[in-house]
Order: sequence, then C-alpha cells, then structure tokens
Amino acid sequence: MQRLFLIMDRQITALKAQKRDPNRINVYLDGEFAFGVSRIVAAWLQVGQFIDEQKIRTLQEQDAVEVGLQKSLRFLSYRPRSIKEVKQRLLKYGLSEEQIETVLERLIHSEMLNDDQFARLWVENRSEFRPRSHRLLSLELRQKGISEDEIQAALNDTKDDSALAYQAAVRYARRLNGLEWQMFRERLSAYLGRRGFDYGTISPVVRQVWEEVSSNQGSEPNSDMKDF
Repeated sequence: MQRLFLIMDRQITALKAQKRDPNRINVYLDGEFAFGVSRIVAAWLQVGQFIDEQKIRTLQEQDAVEVGLQKSLRFLSYRPRSIKEVKQRLLKYGLSEEQIETVLERLIHSEMLNDDQFARLWVENRSEFRPRSHRLLSLELRQKGISEDEIQAALNDTKDDSALAYQAAVRYARRLNGLEWQMFRERLSAYLGRRGFDYGTISPVVRQVWEEVSSNQGSEPNSDMKDF
C-alpha cells in the first residue's frame, strides 16, 4: 500500500517563470509541463520535491484564490467598491463560491472591503459632485448590496433633500441663463425630478433659484411665479 502511494507521487523537475507574466510560475512534473501558479503560491516548491494529486489540487485551489485576490485589488484600485460588486466581478472569472468567499474574507479582514465605509463615501461623493435625493441614493446603494442600516447611517451624515436639491439646482441653472420663467421652471423642475426629488422639494427650490438668478441679473422676478 505504501509502495502504491509513492508511485502516484510526481517529482518537480523544473520551475520556470512565464515569459508573458513573470509573476506566474510554470511547474514541470516528471519532465513535462503540468500547471501554472502564481509566484507567491509557488514560493515553497522546490525542484526535486515530490507531490501527489492532493497537493496539486491544493496548489491550484490556492492559486485560484490568489488570482482572484489580485484581480480584486486591481478592480478596487480604480474606486471603492461594495462587497457585492467585487463578488459579481469574481463570478465573471469563473471562481467557485468557496473561492470567492475566501477572497472576500481576506479583503474584509484587511479592510480593503467595508460596505459601511463604501456607503458613506458613495453618499459623500454623490452629494458633492452629483447631488440627488435620499430616495435615489438609497436605491443606488441597495443595487450595490448595501444593507438598510448601512444606507441609513450614510444618509444621516449628509444634507437633507432640500439642501441637496438647491445645490443641484444652482449648478444646473447656469445652463438656463436668459430663459423666461416658464421655460426655466420646466427645465429645472425636470432636471431635479430626474435626480429623484419630489414636487414638494422641487417647487420652493426652483422659485428660490429663479429669484436669485433674476436678482443677480438685475431684473424683477416674473409675476407668473405665483402660479407655481
């Protein structure tokens, strides 16, 4: 029985860095190419070492996790991501659920992934550069897999809808210079509506911004405003 086990072992006869990717190592067993693994996984392999099929499967499993981790880090380098976003990305690479969970656990443990922090950064960025309603912010975060508690905590740290609507309206109003009240109202209201604000928020904000724009231009607000 012991003799049979030894026969099944295969000897590492060469370890060569891949030409296209020197961070990956080609493993040769009994004189023939067998498989490739990342350099970090191959760190403990030595020429002359004997390995069995179970060890080979373990190495390939470790390599899949390492590849998934490196791809995740590259994905995260562009901007913060939610756990759901990273998981969806890894699924595209064909990793198993178990492998994906291992990658996610490592990223969470190293604080590279944190849904609470992601939600706060998302709300902060949106509020600063592309203001929208709390309702729309909540929808966006739900789509990214953020929990209701985490969403609420993030929204508690930002401005209310009126302030966000005013911020968005002031910026957009610059495009509406020279328009009469009716057209100004329609376009700005439609814009704020697309940003998720309701009529009760939009109406006073549009009126306020129109009055400020009219005052800056040295003209009197249109009397038709009473109908808005």
